Amino acid sequence: MNVPQWLWAATVVFVIAIMAFDFWIVERREHPFTTAEAGRWVAFYAALAVVFAGFVFVYFGSAPAGEFVAGYLTEYSLSIDNLFVFVVLMSSFAVPPLLQHRVLLIGVALALVLRTVLIVVGAAALTRFTATFFVFGAFLLWTAWRVGTSGDEEQDPDGNAVVRFIEKRFPVTREYHGHQWTVTLDGTRYLTPMMLVIIAIGTTDLIFALDSIPAVFGLTSEAYIVFTVNAFALMGLRQLYFLLHGLLDRLVFLNRGLAVILAFIGVKLILEALHSTTSWPVPQIGIALSLAVIVLVLAITVITSLIAVKRNPSLLGESPAVEAGEEAAHEAGAALTHLPDPEHEAPTDEPPADPRSSR
Repeated sequence: MNVPQWLWAATVVFVIAIMAFDFWIVERREHPFTTAEAGRWVAFYAALAVVFAGFVFVYFGSAPAGEFVAGYLTEYSLSIDNLFVFVVLMSSFAVPPLLQHRVLLIGVALALVLRTVLIVVGAAALTRFTATFFVFGAFLLWTAWRVGTSGDEEQDPDGNAVVRFIEKRFPVTREYHGHQWTVTLDGTRYLTPMMLVIIAIGTTDLIFALDSIPAVFGLTSEAYIVFTVNAFALMGLRQLYFLLHGLLDRLVFLNRGLAVILAFIGVKLILEALHSTTSWPVPQIGIALSLAVIVLVLAITVITSLIAVKRNPSLLGESPAVEAGEEAAHEAGAALTHLPDPEHEAPTDEPPADPRSSR
């Protein structure tokens, strides 16, 4: 698959233009995102991914188009885990509803930049070292076991190590000042929580990319496909966040389904590595079979979850979305409590003496 430089450039410009359009449309009238509005945007980005898959089919052929579709479904499904973390981070940083869409938009843009670095490194490693397939495959099998058995990630309500590093070296205020990332108070420049939560969103997503990017590389070795898969999945992720409590709380078997997909791709990678490095008659898993397995697992996950919840409504309390909501309620504002509050600090100077007291 030969991707010309002009197509790379056009694709990057297209992604930036779509995100800018999203920003302009939504931010021209500040308002809390509704479930209906989020649903329309999710449908828009899903349709956009379908159109792009059609373009790949026409320009590159059916195999790359199948790789894109399989990668998109896998990446978008795995990205749902990000949403549960975003819920906790938004709550722990006490982000006002009017600012949440902007925080997610900029945070996801940062995440895409960081993911691009990983994609370039991963593509170079796969090209030069066949053993990388073994590493990726083993890592995905371990991740599948971890996701299937534990489900939730322990989250730091203060964000992550990057956020704590910034807090220790720069003055930070706990008060939001609209969209501003910094504010001057009494002659001192402070960072606002707006900047901290954006950094927390972007860098935390990078941790999840360590799982999902190898999974997509297990379906295609083309860096262009991996990049566009991540771009389309992340662009639609923000709106899916606002549908979290309305839809995803019923997917009680989500973690198990994701674990099966990760394990399947891990096995696929290891088989490909054995096929490339040995003379053994190792079977290979084609993209058509991969796509069929991913779609089938996702369908079974959704259908069995909905049936189980209908038969036993108490299962709702065990869903990842509900657990994320409970964790968010527990950590509400936790990331801000230890920060200084220069705007409401009590004056330290002694009050002037009452002249009548000396008489």
